[in-house]
Amino acid sequence: MAEITASMVKELRERTDAPMMDCKKALNEAGGDMAKAEEIIRVKFGSKASKAAGRVAAEGIVGIYIAPDAKLGAIIEVNCETDFVAKNDDFLAFAKNLAELVAKNNPADVEALSAMKLGDATVEETRTLLVGKIGENMSIRRFVRVAAKGALASYVHGGSKIGVLVDVVGGDEQLAKDIAMHIAAAKPKALDASGVAPELIETERRIATEKAAESGKPANIVEKMVEGSVAKYLKEVTLLGQPFVKDDKQTVEQVLKGKGASMGGFTLYVVGEGIEKKVSDFAAEVAAAAKV
Repeated sequence: MAEITASMVKELRERTDAPMMDCKKALNEAGGDMAKAEEIIRVKFGSKASKAAGRVAAEGIVGIYIAPDAKLGAIIEVNCETDFVAKNDDFLAFAKNLAELVAKNNPADVEALSAMKLGDATVEETRTLLVGKIGENMSIRRFVRVAAKGALASYVHGGSKIGVLVDVVGGDEQLAKDIAMHIAAAKPKALDASGVAPELIETERRIATEKAAESGKPANIVEKMVEGSVAKYLKEVTLLGQPFVKDDKQTVEQVLKGKGASMGGFTLYVVGEGIEKKVSDFAAEVAAAAKV
Protein backbone atom coordinates (compact mmCIF):
# COMPACT_ATOMS: atom_id res chain seq x y z
CA MET A 1 0.00 0.00 0.00
CA ALA A 2 1.24 3.48 -0.87
CA GLU A 3 2.32 5.69 2.02
CA ILE A 4 -0.37 8.23 2.91
CA THR A 5 1.44 11.53 3.33
CA ALA A 6 0.36 14.82 4.84
CA SER A 7 0.36 16.47 1.44
CA MET A 8 -2.00 13.78 0.08
CA VAL A 9 -4.44 14.38 2.94
CA LYS A 10 -4.21 18.12 2.33
CA GLU A 11 -4.87 17.73 -1.40
CA LEU A 12 -7.92 15.50 -0.87
CA ARG A 13 -9.29 17.91 1.72
CA GLU A 14 -8.86 20.84 -0.69
CA ARG A 15 -10.63 18.87 -3.41
CA THR A 16 -13.56 17.77 -1.26
CA ASP A 17 -13.83 19.97 1.87
CA ALA A 18 -14.27 16.73 3.84
CA PRO A 19 -12.84 16.43 7.39
CA MET A 20 -9.16 15.54 7.45
CA MET A 21 -9.62 12.25 9.27
CA ASP A 22 -12.19 11.17 6.69
CA CYS A 23 -9.73 12.12 3.95
CA LYS A 24 -7.04 10.02 5.60
CA LYS A 25 -9.40 7.03 5.93
CA ALA A 26 -10.51 7.37 2.30
CA LEU A 27 -6.91 7.46 1.09
CA ASN A 28 -6.09 4.37 3.13
CA GLU A 29 -9.13 2.57 1.74
CA ALA A 30 -8.16 3.60 -1.80
CA GLY A 31 -4.57 2.49 -1.36
CA GLY A 32 -3.35 6.02 -2.03
CA ASP A 33 -5.29 6.43 -5.28
CA MET A 34 -6.43 10.09 -5.18
CA ALA A 35 -9.26 9.74 -7.71
CA LYS A 36 -10.66 6.66 -5.97
CA ALA A 37 -10.36 8.35 -2.57
CA GLU A 38 -12.31 11.35 -3.86
CA GLU A 39 -15.03 9.01 -5.09
CA ILE A 40 -15.19 7.33 -1.66
CA ILE A 41 -15.60 10.75 -0.02
CA ARG A 42 -18.35 11.69 -2.47
CA VAL A 43 -20.26 8.48 -1.76
CA LYS A 44 -20.11 9.33 1.94
CA PHE A 45 -20.81 13.06 1.82
CA GLY A 46 -22.65 13.53 -1.49
CA SER A 47 -21.96 15.74 -4.50
CA LYS A 48 -21.24 18.83 -2.41
CA ALA A 49 -18.01 17.18 -1.32
CA SER A 50 -16.42 17.94 -4.68
CA LYS A 51 -17.13 21.67 -4.68
CA ALA A 52 -13.47 22.54 -4.19
CA ALA A 53 -12.20 20.21 -6.91
CA GLY A 54 -11.69 23.09 -9.32
CA ARG A 55 -9.58 25.25 -7.04
CA VAL A 56 -6.55 26.65 -8.77
CA ALA A 57 -3.16 25.07 -8.20
CA ALA A 58 -0.91 27.52 -10.10
CA GLU A 59 -0.70 31.23 -10.79
CA GLY A 60 -1.15 33.18 -14.00
CA ILE A 61 -3.88 34.86 -16.01
CA VAL A 62 -6.36 34.27 -18.79
CA GLY A 63 -5.95 36.60 -21.76
CA ILE A 64 -8.77 37.24 -24.23
CA TYR A 65 -8.88 39.02 -27.58
CA ILE A 66 -12.02 39.78 -29.62
CA ALA A 67 -11.84 41.45 -33.04
CA PRO A 68 -13.80 44.72 -33.47
CA ASP A 69 -16.54 42.95 -35.45
CA ALA A 70 -16.89 40.28 -32.71
CA LYS A 71 -16.50 37.53 -35.29
CA LEU A 72 -12.99 36.35 -34.40
CA GLY A 73 -11.33 35.87 -31.05
CA ALA A 74 -9.05 33.82 -28.84
CA ILE A 75 -8.60 32.87 -25.21
CA ILE A 76 -5.25 31.85 -23.72
CA GLU A 77 -3.86 30.80 -20.34
CA VAL A 78 -0.35 31.91 -19.42
CA ASN A 79 1.12 30.62 -16.16
CA CYS A 80 3.73 32.01 -13.77
CA GLU A 81 4.98 31.07 -10.32
CA THR A 82 3.45 33.73 -8.07
CA ASP A 83 0.38 35.90 -7.87
CA PHE A 84 2.66 38.94 -7.64
CA VAL A 85 4.00 38.36 -11.15
CA ALA A 86 0.49 37.63 -12.43
CA LYS A 87 -0.25 41.32 -11.74
CA ASN A 88 2.91 42.59 -13.46
CA ASP A 89 2.16 44.97 -16.35
CA ASP A 90 4.68 43.31 -18.69
CA PHE A 91 3.22 39.88 -17.97
CA LEU A 92 -0.33 41.15 -18.53
CA ALA A 93 0.66 42.75 -21.83
CA PHE A 94 2.39 39.53 -22.93
CA ALA A 95 -0.77 37.49 -22.39
CA LYS A 96 -2.96 40.07 -24.13
CA ASN A 97 -0.64 40.21 -27.14
CA LEU A 98 -0.54 36.42 -27.34
CA ALA A 99 -4.33 36.20 -27.45
CA GLU A 100 -4.41 38.63 -30.37
CA LEU A 101 -1.61 36.73 -32.11
CA VAL A 102 -3.56 33.47 -31.78
CA ALA A 103 -6.73 35.02 -33.17
CA LYS A 104 -5.02 36.56 -36.19
CA ASN A 105 -2.59 33.74 -37.06
CA ASN A 106 -4.30 30.52 -35.95
CA PRO A 107 -1.26 28.56 -34.69
CA ALA A 108 -1.74 24.79 -34.47
CA ASP A 109 -0.37 24.43 -30.94
CA VAL A 110 1.79 26.04 -28.26
CA GLU A 111 4.98 25.06 -30.08
CA ALA A 112 3.80 26.75 -33.28
CA LEU A 113 2.74 29.85 -31.34
CA SER A 114 6.13 30.01 -29.62
CA ALA A 115 7.88 30.14 -33.00
CA MET A 116 5.76 33.04 -34.29
CA LYS A 117 6.97 36.63 -34.42
CA LEU A 118 5.80 39.02 -31.73
CA GLY A 119 7.24 42.35 -32.75
CA ASP A 120 10.95 41.99 -33.54
CA ALA A 121 11.40 38.66 -31.71
CA THR A 122 9.67 35.29 -31.59
CA VAL A 123 7.19 34.54 -28.83
CA GLU A 124 9.71 32.18 -27.22
CA GLU A 125 12.46 34.81 -27.33
CA THR A 126 10.07 37.35 -25.82
CA ARG A 127 9.10 34.89 -23.09
CA THR A 128 12.75 34.17 -22.30
CA LEU A 129 13.59 37.87 -22.07
CA LEU A 130 10.58 38.43 -19.82
CA VAL A 131 11.64 35.58 -17.54
CA GLY A 132 15.07 37.19 -17.24
CA LYS A 133 13.59 40.61 -16.54
CA ILE A 134 11.01 39.50 -13.98
CA GLY A 135 13.07 36.67 -12.49
CA GLU A 136 10.32 34.08 -12.54
CA ASN A 137 9.48 31.23 -14.89
CA MET A 138 6.37 31.48 -17.04
CA SER A 139 4.76 29.27 -19.66
CA ILE A 140 1.99 29.24 -22.24
CA ARG A 141 -0.38 26.46 -21.21
CA ARG A 142 -3.30 26.39 -23.66
CA PHE A 143 -5.38 28.45 -26.05
CA VAL A 144 -8.45 28.31 -28.27
CA ARG A 145 -9.16 30.37 -31.38
CA VAL A 146 -12.82 30.97 -32.24
CA ALA A 147 -14.42 31.98 -35.53
CA ALA A 148 -17.91 32.88 -34.38
CA LYS A 149 -21.18 31.54 -35.74
CA GLY A 150 -22.86 34.54 -34.12
CA ALA A 151 -21.04 37.18 -32.07
CA LEU A 152 -18.33 36.82 -29.45
CA ALA A 153 -18.38 38.21 -25.93
CA SER A 154 -16.17 37.67 -22.91
CA TYR A 155 -16.02 37.90 -19.15
CA VAL A 156 -13.01 37.82 -16.84
CA HIS A 157 -13.12 37.55 -13.07
CA GLY A 158 -10.83 37.57 -10.07
CA GLY A 159 -7.84 39.35 -11.55
CA SER A 160 -8.17 37.38 -14.79
CA LYS A 161 -8.03 34.06 -12.92
CA ILE A 162 -11.25 33.00 -14.63
CA GLY A 163 -11.93 33.81 -18.27
CA VAL A 164 -14.84 33.00 -20.55
CA LEU A 165 -15.23 33.42 -24.30
CA VAL A 166 -18.74 32.84 -25.66
CA ASP A 167 -20.25 32.64 -29.13
CA VAL A 168 -23.94 33.58 -29.04
CA VAL A 169 -26.12 33.43 -32.14
CA GLY A 170 -28.90 36.01 -31.99
CA GLY A 171 -29.93 38.10 -29.01
CA ASP A 172 -27.92 41.19 -28.14
CA GLU A 173 -24.57 42.17 -26.65
CA GLN A 174 -25.92 42.31 -23.09
CA LEU A 175 -27.32 38.79 -23.34
CA ALA A 176 -23.96 37.47 -24.53
CA LYS A 177 -22.15 39.20 -21.66
CA ASP A 178 -24.68 37.83 -19.16
CA ILE A 179 -24.19 34.30 -20.47
CA ALA A 180 -20.41 34.69 -20.20
CA MET A 181 -20.77 35.90 -16.60
CA HIS A 182 -23.05 32.95 -15.82
CA ILE A 183 -20.46 30.51 -17.15
CA ALA A 184 -17.74 32.07 -14.99
CA ALA A 185 -19.95 31.68 -11.93
CA ALA A 186 -21.55 28.28 -12.59
CA LYS A 187 -18.63 26.61 -14.43
CA PRO A 188 -20.56 24.21 -16.68
CA LYS A 189 -18.58 21.28 -18.06
CA ALA A 190 -20.39 21.23 -21.41
CA LEU A 191 -23.12 22.91 -23.44
CA ASP A 192 -25.54 19.99 -23.08
CA ALA A 193 -25.57 16.33 -22.01
CA SER A 194 -24.04 15.15 -25.29
CA GLY A 195 -20.87 17.05 -24.46
CA VAL A 196 -20.31 15.57 -21.00
CA ALA A 197 -17.51 13.01 -20.96
CA PRO A 198 -18.90 9.44 -20.71
CA GLU A 199 -16.48 8.62 -17.89
CA LEU A 200 -17.91 11.48 -15.79
CA ILE A 201 -21.44 10.21 -16.31
CA GLU A 202 -20.36 6.66 -15.45
CA THR A 203 -18.71 7.89 -12.25
CA GLU A 204 -21.90 9.71 -11.23
CA ARG A 205 -23.97 6.63 -12.04
CA ARG A 206 -21.69 4.44 -9.91
CA ILE A 207 -21.81 6.87 -6.99
CA ALA A 208 -25.59 7.19 -7.27
CA THR A 209 -25.97 3.40 -7.39
CA GLU A 210 -23.91 2.92 -4.22
CA LYS A 211 -25.84 5.62 -2.38
CA ALA A 212 -29.24 4.34 -3.58
CA ALA A 213 -28.36 0.76 -2.61
CA GLU A 214 -27.85 1.92 0.97
CA SER A 215 -31.52 2.97 1.11
CA GLY A 216 -32.68 -0.64 1.20
CA LYS A 217 -35.45 0.09 -1.31
CA PRO A 218 -36.57 -2.41 -4.01
CA ALA A 219 -34.44 -2.73 -7.14
CA ASN A 220 -36.94 -0.94 -9.39
CA ILE A 221 -37.04 2.04 -7.01
CA VAL A 222 -33.24 2.05 -6.75
CA GLU A 223 -33.02 2.17 -10.55
CA LYS A 224 -35.33 5.20 -10.67
CA MET A 225 -33.33 6.89 -7.93
CA VAL A 226 -30.12 6.34 -9.89
CA GLU A 227 -31.57 7.69 -13.13
CA GLY A 228 -32.95 10.70 -11.27
CA SER A 229 -29.56 11.41 -9.72
CA VAL A 230 -27.79 11.19 -13.08
CA ALA A 231 -30.38 13.47 -14.71
CA LYS A 232 -29.94 15.98 -11.88
CA TYR A 233 -26.17 15.86 -12.29
CA LEU A 234 -26.42 16.52 -16.03
CA LYS A 235 -28.59 19.58 -15.41
CA GLU A 236 -26.08 20.87 -12.88
CA VAL A 237 -23.04 20.54 -15.16
CA THR A 238 -24.49 21.56 -18.55
CA LEU A 239 -24.90 25.19 -19.50
CA LEU A 240 -28.35 24.86 -21.04
CA GLY A 241 -29.70 22.94 -18.05
CA GLN A 242 -28.40 25.27 -15.33
CA PRO A 243 -30.61 27.86 -13.59
CA PHE A 244 -29.62 31.29 -14.93
CA VAL A 245 -27.59 33.23 -12.35
CA LYS A 246 -29.58 36.45 -12.87
CA ASP A 247 -32.97 34.69 -12.74
CA ASP A 248 -32.92 31.21 -11.23
CA LYS A 249 -36.56 30.63 -12.15
CA GLN A 250 -35.37 30.08 -15.72
CA THR A 251 -32.71 27.81 -17.17
CA VAL A 252 -30.08 29.26 -19.48
CA GLU A 253 -31.79 27.46 -22.35
CA GLN A 254 -35.09 29.18 -21.55
CA VAL A 255 -33.39 32.58 -21.33
CA LEU A 256 -31.78 32.07 -24.73
CA LYS A 257 -35.02 30.93 -26.36
CA GLY A 258 -36.83 33.90 -24.87
CA LYS A 259 -34.40 36.18 -26.69
CA GLY A 260 -34.51 34.19 -29.93
CA ALA A 261 -30.88 33.19 -29.40
CA SER A 262 -28.77 30.04 -29.23
CA MET A 263 -25.23 29.07 -28.27
CA GLY A 264 -22.53 28.68 -30.87
CA GLY A 265 -20.18 27.48 -28.13
CA PHE A 266 -18.09 28.60 -25.17
CA THR A 267 -14.65 28.20 -23.62
CA LEU A 268 -14.05 28.51 -19.88
CA TYR A 269 -10.53 28.70 -18.47
CA VAL A 270 -9.74 28.66 -14.74
CA VAL A 271 -6.08 29.46 -14.15
CA GLY A 272 -4.07 26.53 -12.88
CA GLU A 273 -6.93 24.05 -13.03
CA GLY A 274 -5.42 20.58 -12.83
CA ILE A 275 -1.86 21.79 -12.23
CA GLU A 276 -0.28 20.59 -8.99
CA LYS A 277 1.33 23.28 -6.87
CA LYS A 278 4.43 22.84 -4.78
CA VAL A 279 3.54 21.51 -1.32
CA SER A 280 3.44 24.38 1.15
CA ASP A 281 4.51 24.45 4.79
CA PHE A 282 0.84 24.06 5.68
CA ALA A 283 1.32 20.32 5.12
CA ALA A 284 2.99 20.18 8.52
CA GLU A 285 -0.14 21.57 10.12
CA VAL A 286 -2.25 19.02 8.30
CA ALA A 287 0.08 16.26 9.48
CA ALA A 288 -0.37 17.31 13.07
CA ALA A 289 -4.15 17.50 12.78
CA ALA A 290 -4.53 14.27 10.82
CA LYS A 291 -1.81 12.46 12.80
CA VAL A 292 -0.27 11.01 9.65
